[in-house]
Amino acid sequence: MNGSQWARDNRQNKNGLWLVTILALSMLCRVGAALYLGDRVVDLPGTADQVSYHTLAMRVLEGHGFTFGQTWWPLTRAGEPTAHWSYLYTLYLVALYAVFGPHPLVARLVQAIIVGGLHPYLVYRLAEALFLKRSATQEGKEIQGGQATPLLAAGITAVYGYFVYYAGTLMTEPFYITAILAVLYLAVIVVERIVISDKPGSVKREWKWGMGLGIALAATILLRQLFLLFIPFLILWMIISSFWRKAVHRLFISLLIAMTMVMLTISPFTVYNYLRFGRFVLLNTNAGFAFFWSNHPIYGIHFVAILPREGPSYQELIPSELRELNEAALDQALLREGMRFIVEDPRRYALLSLSRVTEYFKFWPSRQSGLISNITRVSSFGLFLPWMLYGLWRSRTCFHHPSHSPPASRMVHLSSPIVLAYLFLTIYTGIHLLSWALIRYRLPVDAVLILFAAYGLADVFARKGYGRLRNVQMCSVPTHKEPNRVQSHG
Repeated sequence: MNGSQWARDNRQNKNGLWLVTILALSMLCRVGAALYLGDRVVDLPGTADQVSYHTLAMRVLEGHGFTFGQTWWPLTRAGEPTAHWSYLYTLYLVALYAVFGPHPLVARLVQAIIVGGLHPYLVYRLAEALFLKRSATQEGKEIQGGQATPLLAAGITAVYGYFVYYAGTLMTEPFYITAILAVLYLAVIVVERIVISDKPGSVKREWKWGMGLGIALAATILLRQLFLLFIPFLILWMIISSFWRKAVHRLFISLLIAMTMVMLTISPFTVYNYLRFGRFVLLNTNAGFAFFWSNHPIYGIHFVAILPREGPSYQELIPSELRELNEAALDQALLREGMRFIVEDPRRYALLSLSRVTEYFKFWPSRQSGLISNITRVSSFGLFLPWMLYGLWRSRTCFHHPSHSPPASRMVHLSSPIVLAYLFLTIYTGIHLLSWALIRYRLPVDAVLILFAAYGLADVFARKGYGRLRNVQMCSVPTHKEPNRVQSHG
């Protein structure tokens, strides 16, 4: 073993030790949050949904099925079926309550440990895919501190206030964010390990990674069906990434496997919904409610995240002639009403959507928020937002190419994993600006923006020449001339 190989192995061992330390810290912080929330379920700031999930899980456990014992949010009558809440997360609670008894603390702790380990680990791996060069050397100098961005991203994730706070709540957010990161990472892996690779045994890899991507997609959708809207853009990026390499046929097999997994997972719930409601409901009954309420004329052109208590309630905004419908029929009727609001006054809708920007990206304390909410907001998003923006700005250098460069070269840049991150940030943000914009709905965006915050920090450290970060070369952009070749040095 030569000196350079020994140095690389030594750094990898140190990076592994740092990563384990970060994962332990992440789990410790989240377990602490779970213990703080305790073995009872109350409505804390931004956590009202956990009361519903706990109540629904108890009803299922008692043999009442997916129903509530009294009129419940959004407007579900007692004893009538509901599909408003994630089936997957409800069943997660049901399983733990069945084994350990109705103890929310157990569910909090299990969730905190799982998410505490997986979330920062996936961030680490995704940061590697986005920002580390494929070549181990640059201009004859070995890259030092190449693992800086992934470790920084994992470290920020471990202590990020919003993630720590929500990790202990009985809500979909922790698992949902983790599942999204898994989807993004596995999409990159499918492209790199299958589309780019020309080694034998690719069929086996196509099945393996296709099933992995399918499971991650299914879990994400079952936790929140909103993610369905991003899937076409995910597939588009994967097709572009394989098209210029003339490997669409390999990608097609993996995508077929993944989509089959998704359909097989969702279809039982679709059938279950039809049997209960007597109409087609793909998965959940919440899109219509959200779209109707978020675009109601009561806002004018200024969106309010939560209606004030002294004004009309959300239920009172629903037309009286629709209130006798079952939950599924009401959801679909309200979606049509929401569309009617837009058609009748598109200018108001445009201005209303624009007004949601301040609520969605709020990073400052407000009088309407409690002490915990303000501290969490400022110490997480407020603290790292400048680095997120700087990292986004600096990452553009990964795509600089002459204006006269051939189209194939530009296609190569579009196939970079960084473009997938840009795409997710843009589409996911756009969805919420056009509908309901709450801070907690932005948290999946935060999870990806943290990658750029870490990149920005690493870039500044490298420019200042701090320690191991000298001569850092980052950005993962495939090479057009040799797409199937990966350099090895030893």
